[in-house]
Order: sequence, then C-alpha cells, then structure tokens
Amino acid sequence: MISANLPPIPTFDDWRNAARNMLAIAAKPDEIVWRTEGETDLFASAPTPNLQPTAPIFVPRTFIDVASKAALHSDPQRFALLYLILWRLQENRALMDDAADRDIVHINALAKSVRRDEHKMHAFVRFKEITSAEGPRYVAWFEPQHHIVHATADFFVRRFTGMNWSIITPEASARWDGEKLSFGPGGARTDVPAEDARDDDWRAYYESMFNPARLKVAAMKREMPKLYWRNMPETELIPDLIKSASMRTEDMVAATPSSPRNRAGAAHAKIAPEDLPARLEPIAEHATPPASLKDLQRALQSCRACPLWRDATQAVPGEGATKEPLLALVGEQPGDQEDLAGHPFIGPAGKVLDRALAEADINRGELFITNAVKHFKHEPRGKRRLHMRPNAGEVEICRWWMAHELTLVKPRLVVALGATALQSLSTYKGTLTTAREQTLKTREGAALRVTVHPSYLLRLPDENAKAAEFKRFVADLKNAKRLAENIARSA
Repeated sequence: MISANLPPIPTFDDWRNAARNMLAIAAKPDEIVWRTEGETDLFASAPTPNLQPTAPIFVPRTFIDVASKAALHSDPQRFALLYLILWRLQENRALMDDAADRDIVHINALAKSVRRDEHKMHAFVRFKEITSAEGPRYVAWFEPQHHIVHATADFFVRRFTGMNWSIITPEASARWDGEKLSFGPGGARTDVPAEDARDDDWRAYYESMFNPARLKVAAMKREMPKLYWRNMPETELIPDLIKSASMRTEDMVAATPSSPRNRAGAAHAKIAPEDLPARLEPIAEHATPPASLKDLQRALQSCRACPLWRDATQAVPGEGATKEPLLALVGEQPGDQEDLAGHPFIGPAGKVLDRALAEADINRGELFITNAVKHFKHEPRGKRRLHMRPNAGEVEICRWWMAHELTLVKPRLVVALGATALQSLSTYKGTLTTAREQTLKTREGAALRVTVHPSYLLRLPDENAKAAEFKRFVADLKNAKRLAENIARSA
C-alpha cells in the first residue's frame, strides 16, 4: 500500500497535487491509502516523493467543478473516490456524462451536499456585536456539516466588507479586519454572545414575513433544518407561529378585501407632504412623531410607504452622536453593504468619507450620519446589485423619517452630501455647484451646507482630477466644521 498524505483540513488543491503524484507512479486506486496529517495506517508505506506525470492527464471541466466541491465533504472516503474517478477518466473520457454510473452518482451527491451546506451558511449566519479596543466587532457561531469555512469566507468578505467580523466554527474560524482575511483554529459556541440587540430585529422581520396561509411544515424544515435553529434568534417564534397559523389564516379569509395598491413611480410622486404621516403604517399614532430615535428606528423597519422595502434587506437608520452634534451628514441612500449590515456609510463611499473626515480633523463618532432615503434602491445584474437613483416621490416619502431624525438630534449644522440629499433637505432650485458656495436653510430652518457625495469621487476616472476633488471635498468639510463651531458659540 502507498500512503498519500494530506494536511489536517485538506482542500481540493491539496488532493490534486497528491493525485498527480500518484498518477506519476501509476498507483492504482486500490493501492493508495488517503490520510490526513496526524492519521496513521499500519499497512501504508512511506509517502512517495513528488514526481511529474510522464503522460498527460485528462481532466474534463465538469470533473473539476464537481470534485472541487466534493473534496470539502466530511466523508473520509471522498479522496479515494475522487482518485478512482480520475483514474477511470484516463480510459473513459465520457465517464462524467454517465448519469447512471455508480461512482458518478456518488460524487455528484457529495458535491450537492456541500453546495447545500454552503447555501445554509450564507443564509443562517447571525452576527452578534461585541465591543473591542478596535471598536465594534461582529462575531458569529456556525456549525457546518462539511469543511466549507475557507471556501465560503469570500462570500462574507464581499457582503460585509465594511465590518470587522469573525465566523467561528468547531473546526476553523475566519476573520476579516476590513483589509485582510485570515483563518485560525476553531472555537466553541460560548465564544459568541448568546444575545444581541439585533436579535429582536430578526424576530420582527421573520414574524412579518411569515405567511400562515402558505405554511408547509415539512418543506420549511427541509429549507431550514432544525439543527441550525439554536443559533438563529427568529426560530424561537416558529412553534407559536405554527400553532396559530390555522387561526390567523381564518382571520385573513374573514377579513374585508382590500383594494389593490398602485404601482410604484408616478403615483407616489404625486403624494402631498401633508399626507405622508397618514401613509406611514408603522407609526402607532399617525399625528404624533416618534418621541425618541429608538422609537423612530424601530418603526422605520416596518415602513411600507413606498415599494423600496420589498427588495431591500432592511431599512438603514441614521447613527452616531445624538445630542446636538456639531454636524449631521445626510447622504442619498444606503448602498449594497449598508443594506446588508444595517449601518450607513460603511462601504467604498464610507471609506472615502472616513479618509476625508480624518484629513479635516473631524471625529466621525461626534457626527450624526444618515441618508435621505432609508432603503437600498437597486437593479439586479447577475449576482450584483447595481445602485439606482431614487425618484422624487421616493425621496419625498422618506423625507418624513429623515426630518424627524434631525429634529430629534438637533445638529448645529446639516451637510447635504450630493444632489438627492439637497433635494430632500431644501427647496433650493439651483445647481449643486452654486449651492456648494452658500449657506442655505433646511425646510425646517436649520443651517445647511452642501458638498458632493463621496461616491462621486470614486467614479472619477482621472487620478489627478480625483485628487483635486478629494482635496476640495475635505475643504468643504473643514468649512462646515468652522461654521458649526461659530453657530454653537453664538447660541
């Protein structure tokens, strides 16, 4: 017998390198013992030296696609199966197309199981916020069935680029610090806080999405297996929701039919500002604005006043200093990363803003930062979500939320970042360029300065122009800070 040694957590590349070595010495599948580091076998010989195959190896693309997933399965015989199929492919190049072949059926089943596990990790990871010396960090506990942590971590990097996060599993952990992805040993469930302030948001979201008329318990458990429930706060509601489903369905049937809603677009643009509070469903008493930011943020998550909520992950409220800060910055709308994380200006534009604030000697923690529109408006393009500018009706509807945020926070000076924010904050009809040189007033009478949105700087193709505009952007922030300080002194 010949020993083929692999690392403790082998990847597809690890197996492929070892398999090439086995083919170089013409080792037959039943002559090889595949083992990971630390395992021993009394009947296996010493590892073979690294050799190059003397004959070309035939590997179809379909085999690479299936094998790269199957190699992550927890089945200890997966590598032996992969090598057996590789060996057979050298004689039968059409083997992967034989859907009835026993080995092909087996390897496809392993790959399918891994893909399903990856999908569950994408869907069921729940981050908890903790405080560290570096600022807020987010940690999550997940128990995958297969060895998928390294392969799945890039998904979370793309989705949560602006967050410092760690995902801990029994086998391995992944950490992203905003710039670099690293891996370490596994941990325990106790390494992650049991409760988090956002747990109530998950429960509220799940309860609002639960449709008792379409309940199929068996199908639900297939899509959300019970082994994941203990790490998902919203699943605490499932037993009661199932019990009450029949009664809730009867109530829905007995309820008076409602009129169909108008589609988004021009109909919303015609809504008069004075009509808005009556259309904002989450406000318990429509004539009374929220008494605190906490009340406003809770109500905002249930806003259905315009159609943007349907395709967004969540509403993104403002955050930062809440007691008469010098400045409140108002952007356009959340982006892709903000929509997923629930925090404003944490994506690429947020990084530009952070750099500009640092050069302007402004502490972000002393500002209040929000957006004119609270839901992410976008267009799906493959796996990407492309930003779409909100229309006038959507801006006007969402102004109700933004105006009450500023009323509660009471900043000394408001800064509009871009044309959409200016449109929401003021009745000014001139261009952004001319507004940038003036001190205006918001519709509520607060002092207002205007500058570009930091995403504008990202879109400039010429590096010299980008540097010049960034310098001007920093100067706008410095001027706003000086004016706010003067307003505070004279108050």
